[in-house]
Formats: sequence, structure tokens, C-alpha cells
Amino acid sequence: MDYTRLGQTGLEVSRICLGCMSYGDPAKGTHSWSLSEEESRPFIRKALDLGINFFDTANAYSEGTSEEYVGRALKDFAKRDDVVIATKVFGRMRPGPNGAGLSRKAILSEVDASLKRLGTDYIDLYQIHRFDPATPIEETLEALNDIVRAGKARYIGASSMYAWQFAQMLATSDKHGWARFVSMQDYVNLLYREEEREMLPLCRAEGIGVLPWSPLARGRLTRDWDAQTARAETDEFGKSLYEKTADADKKVVEAVAHVASERGIARAQVALAWVLQKSPVTAPIVGATKIEHLEDAAGALSVKLDDYELAHLEAPYVPHAVAGFV
Repeated sequence: MDYTRLGQTGLEVSRICLGCMSYGDPAKGTHSWSLSEEESRPFIRKALDLGINFFDTANAYSEGTSEEYVGRALKDFAKRDDVVIATKVFGRMRPGPNGAGLSRKAILSEVDASLKRLGTDYIDLYQIHRFDPATPIEETLEALNDIVRAGKARYIGASSMYAWQFAQMLATSDKHGWARFVSMQDYVNLLYREEEREMLPLCRAEGIGVLPWSPLARGRLTRDWDAQTARAETDEFGKSLYEKTADADKKVVEAVAHVASERGIARAQVALAWVLQKSPVTAPIVGATKIEHLEDAAGALSVKLDDYELAHLEAPYVPHAVAGFV
């Protein structure tokens, strides 16, 4: 396993982050394909065996059960100081007023709830899951700063939003001397490259670590275009991301298959290698529901794509409508 610093911090994280959205009670929330606690534990253990020290979840995943499963497994399999736990706040956790969003009330309530579910007294990276247009950014940022000062979170991060919104939040933090976002978790893969226009250059300029979610395009880059999985059949959000650009996206998938065949490696390794070579990516967030998913992810670290391969993979791409957070 390779390790690197997260943005401009001194925090060392593995270059592969295990995304834990797949682990949670399938009867709760919207992820009917998620794995039960008993089914998920071998994946967390395997990640640790491979040297992965970085685990990402969210309060809203499977109504909080993802945090519970991850927290219990890490407590059983690792020392707390040896792992980096990331979670998120924004999604709806209960009906009615103040049950979601980034108000001071919601953030201060939800961080304590996440700490309890995770079974820890601090979160390494506490992230806002989306931008909240209904709450003044000063209110959100001051609440996050208070959480850091209280020792409940070591660092704070953000997730998908417009680059101008992220720039505004960074400038506001600097103006007040508040804790600054150290990472951006956004949507980057060979089928969706719109973040290369503004967000990635902004993160390079500001020293922000980038943690791409869905680096394998919800598995589409790892299999033939027409192949189906249980998740793909029920993933309405995933379908909406690609249905308008299917013809071009299919050619990208075919290019990945060609490079993988030429190299004699898994398609996932090719797609992840592309993400890993994209500046300023720190660690793609990889989901795993089969052990080979983790092995392929670790193997991608040794794959260095040459200029010809990069051009071949990128050539079929066409501009996409902004997606992932609107």
C-alpha cells in the first residue's frame, strides 16, 4: 500500500480509501443491495490486511447503520490511532424540521450521533455531504470550527458542489480564522470529467486533497456496457448520471476493456489507475462487495498508464451535464 498526505495536512492516508456505503442494514434507507454486518466485516478486515487505513462513511448511509458496522469492525480489528475514519453530515436523519442540512443545530446534533454510532470520541475527517443553500455559510463554518476546537473532529472536508461555492467557503474560513476544509470529495471518473474544468484546478491552487467518489462509475467501467448487476438494476440515481451520454460512454468503457486486455489486468485497475494519476487526487473512494474489488484496487497502485494509453482512454469522452450534486 502507498500512503500520502491529505492535502496540506500532516495526516497520512492510504492512497485507496474504502467507501462504506455498501455496508449497512439493507432494510433501512435506499440501498437494498447493501451488506449486513456479518457480511461486511470480512471486507473491512481485508482492507486493513492490504494496508488501507482510510475508511469513509456517512450518517445517512442505511440510516446510520453503516457507521455502526464500521465503528464496531474497526474497534475489533484495529487500534483507533492506526485508522483514519471519515464520515459526513447533511442527509436527512429524521422527519420534520432540523432533521437534515447544515444548520448549527443539525451539525452539533449529528456529530454527537455519529460519534456514538462509530463508538469513538473523535472523527478524523468530518465532511459536509453537500452544499446547503438554505443555511448561511458562516453558520455552517462556525459550527464546524467549534467541532474541531472541541476535539470532536481532527479535520473537516467538503463534498460535491460548484467550485465557486467551495471557493466562497474557503475564503470565509480564512477571513474568520476558522478551521479550513482540507479535502474535497467529488465525482471524478473516466465517464464524468467535468470536475477537471474548475474544481480540480481550484483544489490544486488551494492545496486541497481530492477524494473522488464513484471512481469506477458505479461499476460501469469494470464490465461490458450491457452487463447488469443487482445494484445496477435498482440504482435509479446511477442510471440518471449516464443515460444521456450512453453512446460516448460505451466507447470509453470499450477503451478501458482494450487497455486492460493489452495489459492482462482487470478493468477496474485501469480505471482506478487513471484516477490515481489525476492531479491533485489523494485517494479514490472504492466500494467493495467482493474481495477481488479490494485486491484490484490495491493492484491499481502499481499500474502507471503511459501517454498513449491515457489518450486512448480519454479520446471518446464528450462533455456531460453537471451531475452528482444538483
